[in-house]
Amino acid sequence: MTKIEVLGTGCAKCKRLFDNVQAAVQELGIAAEVVKVESLDAIVESGVMMTPALIINGEIVTEGRVPDVNEIKALVTE
Repeated sequence: MTKIEVLGTGCAKCKRLFDNVQAAVQELGIAAEVVKVESLDAIVESGVMMTPALIINGEIVTEGRVPDVNEIKALVTE
């Protein structure tokens, strides 16, 4: 199962990224665990320098921006 983590402190961009991830997973029809990480300690421990950030299966794939649904779908299926 794919694990997707959305890292951010709860700002509008972070919420938009989470919504985009959920839409991408639904459109792909895949089983994925989508987790929202808002703890500053957990964000720092993951190595992320800018939020929002997207981690797929333990790999940071985007930082500091909100990819659209199509980009997220491409990242998930790589």
